[in-house]
Amino acid sequence: MKNFSIWKIISFTLLAFFILFVVYPLALILYQSVIDPETSGFTLSYFSKFMERKYYWSTLINSFSVTICATLVATAIGLPMAYVLRSVKIPGSKYLNILIVISYLSPPFIGAYAWIQLLGRNGFLTKTINSTFGLNFEGIYGFAGIVLVFSLQSFPLIYMYVAGALKNLDNSLNEAAESLGYTPLQRVRMIIIPLVMPSLLAGALLVFMRVFSDFGTPMLIGEGFRTFPVLIYTQFMGEVSTDDHFAAALCVIVILITLFFFFLQRYISKKYAYSMTALKPMSPVTATGSRKLFSYAFVYGITLIAMLPQMTVIFTSFLETAGGSVYTGAFSLMNYENTIFAKDNHSILNTYLFGLAAISIVVVFGTLISYLTARKPSFLTNILDTLTMFPYIIPGSVLGIALLSSFNSGWLVLSGTAIIMIISLSIRRMPYTIRSSTAIISQISPSMEEAAVSLGSTEFQSFRKVIVPMMLPGVLAGAIMSWITLISELSSSIILYTSNTSTLTVAIYAEVIRSNFGNAAAYSTILTLTSIISLLIFFKVTDNQDISV
Repeated sequence: MKNFSIWKIISFTLLAFFILFVVYPLALILYQSVIDPETSGFTLSYFSKFMERKYYWSTLINSFSVTICATLVATAIGLPMAYVLRSVKIPGSKYLNILIVISYLSPPFIGAYAWIQLLGRNGFLTKTINSTFGLNFEGIYGFAGIVLVFSLQSFPLIYMYVAGALKNLDNSLNEAAESLGYTPLQRVRMIIIPLVMPSLLAGALLVFMRVFSDFGTPMLIGEGFRTFPVLIYTQFMGEVSTDDHFAAALCVIVILITLFFFFLQRYISKKYAYSMTALKPMSPVTATGSRKLFSYAFVYGITLIAMLPQMTVIFTSFLETAGGSVYTGAFSLMNYENTIFAKDNHSILNTYLFGLAAISIVVVFGTLISYLTARKPSFLTNILDTLTMFPYIIPGSVLGIALLSSFNSGWLVLSGTAIIMIISLSIRRMPYTIRSSTAIISQISPSMEEAAVSLGSTEFQSFRKVIVPMMLPGVLAGAIMSWITLISELSSSIILYTSNTSTLTVAIYAEVIRSNFGNAAAYSTILTLTSIISLLIFFKVTDNQDISV
């Protein structure tokens, strides 16, 4: 009874935490969206305002247009990329896989900033194209630029999902089709694609949700092309004509949309998922002739383009600037002196301190939640498992607005503190650790715990001394992925930060807005190198050089 009470207490404590920092803020947003601030009466006027004015609802159309196009382009790149790397021997494929993953882990808005350096109005490639061909190319701003950045930053997610499916594909099916006279293209279309379709759809829906909710990229290069997350931000944080209640109504709309696609993704995963046993796994073969030429050109070319943003920010971080935005062409460490050693600059230190604090919460809570859902299934733990996914599903800007609205006054004031930043980061990225930990627990036989209990240990002692050590590899793998994504978080941080709680992502965004490109490049390089080192640690911990889903 005592052990049972301990797990009950832990369950209720975790549930109370998520009710306070997830349910309550989202419920308050819903309340604000239907309440008239003057009369305190129920109203749907804010939703009517959105539907009646083209200026507002057109941003939703813009978001869907960008998201659909970016998802299609990412799929058109990621699917053949996974197939070529899995079926053809490509020199350095292990390192190409690492580079592809790195391009995905980098925040999208850094890609937007880098492409401004390359293809902006005064970008290096823009000047080269205009001077060489006598054109008047104005840069990548607007719809095309947003789609370009999102597509190149999202295709690795499709790649990882499809690569995981191809790993489990039985190649005897492919060989049987070949013996029947099918051409390589026909085999891909009629055998490979149908078999990986569940994974492809799951990855595409995740790309859709990720792109739809992103705020930084369209804010930087959208210019006149406004998207829905940008509208939410300007209504809540804009310098003029802000409306908290209208912003709350917009948040409710985007929550409903993202929830719909999340449950659609789960339905498709369950409905069309099937297990494949790779009795004869697909193994890469040495290509010859035109196939070899195409495979090499495609894989190396796409990887190079995907890595251009990282290469650009690292290179430009060592270029001297005049006035922050004009590169003199000379190499120096001026940008690092202006950032790392700047007076009262806490952004770098805050990133690591907040990240370490958040990851500590993630590891402890994630381990407990994964154990409860796997070993102590109940109505309570099912609710807890569902609540942990909400911050991951909804856009970060919406979560930031919800937290700021809830804890800006009243009995618990957290706005402007490091605590609210840490809470936001931890609950946003906890699902990575929960999912990886749950996968490890499912592989541990309950008889291990039963044996410990039979020798006199309590259930909690067996969990702490037997299960936790066995879970450690999965927990660490998920924690490292959580760490990489939380230090790159912008959408919620840009809402919650103050001058004392600014992080690297906020500093990068602020410097780009002020056209201090040299400083932005230095900050971006620090963040990129941190992500790369963390990814290498992930490979070392998991003893695996191949990330697939």
